[in-house]
Parts: sequence; C-alpha cells; structure tokens
Amino acid sequence: MLLGHWMEIRAVGSAQSALDELAKLLPDTAERIISGQTEIVSVSALRDNDLVLVRPGASVPVDGQVADGESQVNEAMITGESRPVHKRQGDEVIAGTVNGSGSLRVRITHTGEQTTLSGIMRLVAEAQNSRSRAQDLANRAAFYLTFVAITVALLTLVGWSIARGFDNYTLERVVTVLVVACPHALGLAIPLVIAISTTLSARNGILVRDRLALEAARKLNVVVFDKTGTLTRGEQGLVGIATTGSIAETEALALAAAIEGDSEHIVAKALRAAAHERNVAFPAVTKFSSLPGRGVQATVNGRTLKVGGPRLLEAEGVAVPPELAKQTQQWGARGQTVVYLLEGQQVLAAFALADVIRPESREAIAMLRGQGVNVAMLTGDSDDVARWVAAELGIETYFAQVLPEHKSEKVRELQRSGAKVAMVGDGVNDAPALAQADVGIAIGAGTDVARASAGIVLVKNDPRDIARIMTLSKASYRKMTQNLAWAIGYNVIALPLAAGVLASSGIVMPAWVGGLLMSLSTIIVALNAQTLRGLPLRRDDHAAPARALAQV
Repeated sequence: MLLGHWMEIRAVGSAQSALDELAKLLPDTAERIISGQTEIVSVSALRDNDLVLVRPGASVPVDGQVADGESQVNEAMITGESRPVHKRQGDEVIAGTVNGSGSLRVRITHTGEQTTLSGIMRLVAEAQNSRSRAQDLANRAAFYLTFVAITVALLTLVGWSIARGFDNYTLERVVTVLVVACPHALGLAIPLVIAISTTLSARNGILVRDRLALEAARKLNVVVFDKTGTLTRGEQGLVGIATTGSIAETEALALAAAIEGDSEHIVAKALRAAAHERNVAFPAVTKFSSLPGRGVQATVNGRTLKVGGPRLLEAEGVAVPPELAKQTQQWGARGQTVVYLLEGQQVLAAFALADVIRPESREAIAMLRGQGVNVAMLTGDSDDVARWVAAELGIETYFAQVLPEHKSEKVRELQRSGAKVAMVGDGVNDAPALAQADVGIAIGAGTDVARASAGIVLVKNDPRDIARIMTLSKASYRKMTQNLAWAIGYNVIALPLAAGVLASSGIVMPAWVGGLLMSLSTIIVALNAQTLRGLPLRRDDHAAPARALAQV
C-alpha cells in the first residue's frame, strides 16, 4: 500500500511540476546595457525598451527583438523545436530560451506577466485544473462505487451474520469488501492522464486551454486552415525568377536586391530576404532614387538599373520580351505580383512575388491525410491566389474571397454536413470561426483575440502540430478508457470474491490480499498513464504520429 501511495504521489507530482520546470527557465539576473556599459540587474527591474546583453550559453531573460548580433538559439523548451533557430537583427527571441555561441543584444518588448513564458505557465495551470468529460464520468463512477461498496458491505454483514453469526470471519469479509472497493484507482485514472498529457503537450509547444477541445480532437474529420499566416507566412516573398538569357538568375537577384537596398517597400524587403536566404552578395550602389508609383533606380558599377512593376514598363515605353511573356502571364494568372529589372530599354529579368507558403504546410497536409482527415482552406484573398495555393499544397476544397464575418458560416456549413471541424487561424477575423468550430486552434503568432477564442494554442507557427494534437488526443483518450476499464473491471471481479460468494468452493479472499489488490490497481493505473510520456511528438520525427498510435 505504501508503494502504491508513493507511486501515485510521484507520478502526480512529476506531472504537475511542469510549472516549476517552466519557471526555472528564467534567469534571476540580466546584463542591462546603459550608455555602452553593462550592469547586472534583477530580471524584475527590466522595463520595456531596455537593451540587454545575452552572452553565449546564457538564457534570454525576457521577450525581445535582436538589436545587434547573430546566433543560434535553442527554443526546444518553449516551442518543442528540436533544432536551434538562427537569430539575426530584427528577429524575436523568447524568455527562457538558451543562446548558442553568438552574442546578442536584445531590445526588450515584454516583461513580467506579458512574456510568452508567463502566458504558457498560465495556460498550463488552467489546463491542469480544467474539467473533462472523462473526469466527470470517473467522478460519477467513484460516487456510485462508494454506495455500491457500502451496500455490498452491509449485505455481506447481514448475510454472514445470518449464516454463522457475527464473528471474526464475518468482520473480515466486511473489512475486505471495504478495502477492495476503495475508489483509489478510479480517482487516479483520469487526473493522472490529464496531468501527464498537459505536461507533454506543453513541452512540445501545444498549449491546451480547454480539455474538452483536446478530447474532441480525436473525432475530427475536417481541418480548415486559414491561408494567410497559417499555411503561408503572411508576408511577400520571392517565388519565381525568369531572365532573358543575357544574365544569370543569381546575378539578376543580386542587382535587384542591391537597387532595392534603401527602400522599405514590401517588394524591396522580399527581394532582400530572398538574396539573404540564398547567400547572394549585394554589389555597391550609388545614386539611388525613388520613381513614385513606378519603382526605384540606382547605379551599379556604372550601369543605371531600374526595378518596378508594369507601370514602370509603361512609363519607359518598354514591352515584355517574348521569352518572358508566357511566364509572367502565368504568374499574373495566379495572382502573383510581377516586378522587372531594366537596363535602359532592355528588360533583363522578371521576379514573381507572393505570400510564401510555409515549407511545413505540405507535410502537415500529408500527415493529416494519413490520419484520414480532409483538409480545406479558407481565405479572403482572390480566387486566383487561393487556387494557386490550394494547387501547390494539394488541397481540393477551398473557399476564396470570404469576408471575415462570413468565415464562421463556412465552418457551420461543414458542420451541417455532419463533419467534426477544426479551425486553424491566427487573426482577429478568424475569432468567430475559431469559436464556431468543434475545435478552435490558434497559432502562436496570432492575436490575443484569436487565442482567446481557441481551445488549443500552438506556440510555434507549425501546421504539422495539428496532426500531433490528434495523435495526443487519441492516445490520452485511450489511456483514460483503459484506466477506467481496469479500475471498474477490477471491482466487478474483486468485490464478489471479497464478499465470499465462492466460499462454498473454498475460495476466500483474505483481507491482506484485498489490500494488495487495491494497491496493485493503483500501481497499474499509474504505470499505464506513465506510458504516455514515451509518446513521440518531436518536430524532427515526421513518422511519429503514425508510430505513436501503433505504440499506444
């Protein structure tokens, strides 16, 4: 019995220590930079817009934005991302993550209760205290088991007293019935699974705000993704390059990015980002000037070059060369933005810009289909853009040009057809649809309104986590039902034996055996719940969901 109690306390304690583990991620002090000098201060003394130094190997003290420096940051403890994330100037960093070999100067954006880590801790606490249908079932079962135990004990007392009088044997039967029927395992069956699954999900960047949402995820058969910011990055990026043959693609990109170097236009940012990603070096430019409504121009190595869209071609009286015309028409048909690189009256290259599809999106959709789930896309963009993204990702069902107030109606239409629907979104206009869906899932970069409307929040903007949510939902539900079946089934068999119904056959359960069985039932329930800890949910293990279900 002591072993059973020890295992119960240890299991529950280790599961609920998630908050303590998260709190330990934050350092006690930080190096604040003032007038070029550093000073050691308490993390609680830091304020928004302060500049702090994060040395190699140190933990990031607060949420902020990299003001200077470059490094790899380990975010596994917050987002579940197994690989270090490269950070450079302008990138956001999260409190509690660990800096790699580089030195970072971070401008503080959030402190105290406003940090991502504090928000995670609040959600974990709420999830561990939230109710579930399975928990209610277990509570009712324990309630009725108490009355059953008392009734059986009274019947045992009366029956054996009539049969042989009230003696030590009769008393032993009554005591054995009460010991065996102790609803210890039944009371532990569900809370322990909830605590472990909540901890496991938090460690993998999946925050469960509502236990009912996680339970419902196992029944999903349709997942509706918002396009912008969910399946795509929500920012313009380079998706295609075409040249006339007089210049290589790499050189064309280098020239265009260099010319756009001083511009803050979204086209300029997309070209520069593409050049950075491909490690393309920029040549030096001079005489930069903006051409209002048309584009920009600059001088590169004595050559006057211009970058702009169709209006630039019209202003210059230049036609698209035949070798580029077919490609640019295809880009236009997809709703993509086309810009050109000109030298004098000659078009050197054309670039296609669009909302960049996340590299994880294709894999996410394949993972969902592998679980028998249909995928749909919902967007306010034009039909051309929606059709292109859907075709790229292999999504057959999509809804385009949907106004924000009509998104929830699209979800309702799917539900009326009998589907169990999950909505995945990140913006204010997704909040009604998130609330309408059977399971609302908000990605971490989403607004506070979207997250407040969702039952589950993804810390990392990784759509592959949807399949992992379903894996966790099915696994935790199976553990709950297994534990309930054992806790109830054990009593169905043990209670009659304890009462002595087979005494005439010489089968009598001693009181100490009843105590042992009661303790074993607790141990079995605890050990079965502990197997959830081995559920593979890592982001770098793409075969994990299928293997996890087989394992459970």
